[in-house]
Amino acid sequence: MNDNGTNTEKAQVAAIRAFNQFYTRQIGALDEHLVGSGFSLAQARVLYELFERGRISAADLARELSLDPGYLSRLLAAFAKRKLIARERAEGDGRLTLISLTAKGRAAFLPLDARSSDAVAEMIAPLGGDDRRRLVAAMQTIRAVLGEAPAAGARPWVLRGHQPGDIGWVIHRQGKLYAEEYGWDETYEALVAGILSAFVKNFDPKRERSWIAEMDGEAVGSVFLVRDSDEVAKLRLLYVEPKARHLGLGTRLVEECVAFARGKGYRRLTLWTNDVLASARRLYEGHGFRLVSQGRHKSFGKDLVGQTWELVLRG
Repeated sequence: MNDNGTNTEKAQVAAIRAFNQFYTRQIGALDEHLVGSGFSLAQARVLYELFERGRISAADLARELSLDPGYLSRLLAAFAKRKLIARERAEGDGRLTLISLTAKGRAAFLPLDARSSDAVAEMIAPLGGDDRRRLVAAMQTIRAVLGEAPAAGARPWVLRGHQPGDIGWVIHRQGKLYAEEYGWDETYEALVAGILSAFVKNFDPKRERSWIAEMDGEAVGSVFLVRDSDEVAKLRLLYVEPKARHLGLGTRLVEECVAFARGKGYRRLTLWTNDVLASARRLYEGHGFRLVSQGRHKSFGKDLVGQTWELVLRG
C-alpha cells in the first residue's frame, strides 16, 4: 500500500474511532449504571437478550453477545442471586441448561427498557422527521456494511413514538378495519378521532406515551397510554394490522404500556373494550388485567357488551 493509501486508512480508522467515542458518550455507555437503573450496560444487554429469546443456553448467549464466557458466568451468578433468572434442563438433552428470566427478572427489565426508550426519544426529540429518517437509515447502513445478519428470532418490527401523519393513519385504519371485521359504522371512527384529538392537544410526554409499530417502513400497529389522574392511566386503542398478527406485536405493545405506567408511578392501569374483541381480551388477561365491570350498550350500529379491565400496578 502506498503512502496515500496508508494515510487514507489511518484517516478512516480515526473517523470511526471518533464516531465510537461520540456515540458512547451520547448514549451514556460509559456511565456506571445505564439510565439510572442500577444495571451496567453489559447487564442490561444480557437482560434484553434473555427477554427477547425466552430461553437460551449460556454458550449461545456468550456467542450472541461476544462476551467472555467467564465474565458472562459472573453476570449470571449475580442475576441468580437476585432471583432474576431461572435455569432448567433442556427437553431431550439433560446435559444442556437453558436460562430464562423469572417474573422478577421481567419486572426488573421492563422499566429499564422503557427508560432506555425514553432516553433515545429525548435524544432525537429536537430532530425533524427528515433528520430522524436519515439517522435511522445511516445506522441501518452501518449494520449492513459491517455484515450484521438478522438474529435468529429477531422481531420484524420496530417501535417508535407518533409523528405527523400517524394520528390520521390510526383513525383511518381502525375505522376501516373494524368496519370490515365487525361491521361497525362510522361512529366508531368518530370516537377514535375524538380520543386521539384530545391526546394530541393535551399530550404530556412525561406521563403519556404512544407506540407506533413499523415493519419494513410501514406502520402496522399502535397503542396509546393516556393519563386519567395522578394515580390512574388508561391503555387506549390497541391495534395490529392483520398481516402483523401472530408475531408477538400485540403482546409487546401491551408490555410497553404496562412498563411505562409502572415506571411513571401510576397505581392502576385501566382500559375499556368490548367482549367481541376476543383476541385483545386474551392479551389483557395474560398480562394480569382483571374484568371489573361490564354492561350492554348500543354503539357503532351494533348491540355490544362493553367491559372495563384493570391492572393493579402497586398497592
